[in-house]
Amino acid sequence: MTTITDYTSLQDAVTEYLARDQDTTLIARIPTFVQLAEAKFNRMLFVRQMEARATALTDPNASEPEFIAVPSDFQSMRRIRLSGVTGKPHLSFKSQTAMDEYRYMTANAVGQPQFFTIFGSEIELAPTPDAAYTIEMVYRTNIPALASNSTNWLLTLAPDLYLYGTLMESAPYMKEDERIQTWALGFSSSLESLNNLGLTSTFNAGPMAIRTSGVTP
Repeated sequence: MTTITDYTSLQDAVTEYLARDQDTTLIARIPTFVQLAEAKFNRMLFVRQMEARATALTDPNASEPEFIAVPSDFQSMRRIRLSGVTGKPHLSFKSQTAMDEYRYMTANAVGQPQFFTIFGSEIELAPTPDAAYTIEMVYRTNIPALASNSTNWLLTLAPDLYLYGTLMESAPYMKEDERIQTWALGFSSSLESLNNLGLTSTFNAGPMAIRTSGVTP
C-alpha cells in the first residue's frame, strides 16, 4: 500500500484503489480527477489554513488610484483595513450600485478610504485615495494545486480527503462499480471531520459569547 506524501504518491495510491492498472485511458485521467477534486475542495472546505493575509499600497498618482488588484490566490474577502493609519480602521463593504451612488453624492471626493467593493480581479476604494495607504486584507484563498506543487498543506493534513475525493471523480468512468458508495462515504466523512476541526481550531479559546458591537467587555 502506497503512503501518500506528495502528488506522485497520491496518483500511485489512486491507481491501487482503482485496481485497473491495465486501463491506461483511465489511469491517464487521474491528474484530471485530482484537479476536479481540488475544485470541489475549494467550494466545500472551510478551515483556517485557507485564510491568508496580504497588503497592497494605493498610488494617488495612478490613472485610477481608486483601484487595486486582489491577490492572485484570492477567493473571497474576510477583512480589509488601513494598516498604516492610527487605529487600523476597517473598511465597510458597499455593493457596486451603492458605491456608484456614493461617488455621485460626494462628487467623487478624494480622501482616506472608508468603503470597498469587489468585482472581477480588482478592489474599488472610496473615497478615492488621496495618499499612499497600506491596505491590509485577510481573505479566503484557493488550495495550492498539486499540478504545480509537489505537495501542499491539505495533502499533508488530510491525505484521505484527497484520496477519496479523487476516487469519487473517477465515478463516471467506473459506472456501476460497487466501491463508489464506499468512496462517497469516505469523502463526506473526511470533509465533515476536517470542517469540524476547522471550527474547533478557530474558536477553541473559550465559550462563544454574544456582545454588542462597539462595546468593550
